Amino acid sequence: MASQRSRRYELTLVLSPEASSEEISSITQQSTDFINNRGGSVSETDEKGIRRLSYPIKHFQEGNYVVTRFTLDSKELPELTRSLNATEGVLRYLCALAKQTAE
Repeated sequence: MASQRSRRYELTLVLSPEASSEEISSITQQSTDFINNRGGSVSETDEKGIRRLSYPIKHFQEGNYVVTRFTLDSKELPELTRSLNATEGVLRYLCALAKQTAE
């Protein structure tokens, strides 16, 4: 029954533009470990690089974007969001259901 609540999600992280590649890798690895430790699985992680923001966030005009696609039980999402809120270097995040693709 737990697998019925498992859904595919897409997590977009906006990280500080001042973050080094090691810091970006560390934050990405933390979120991947969080998902894997709770029975989920990460299918893809894509570092998009620095992009201009539509509006300033914490006095930054740009942010490092990282997109992660994963599967996780829906009851674990609140804990994931708490973890992301507590992670230094994360300016913003958006976690949404992934679009279904024709297979």
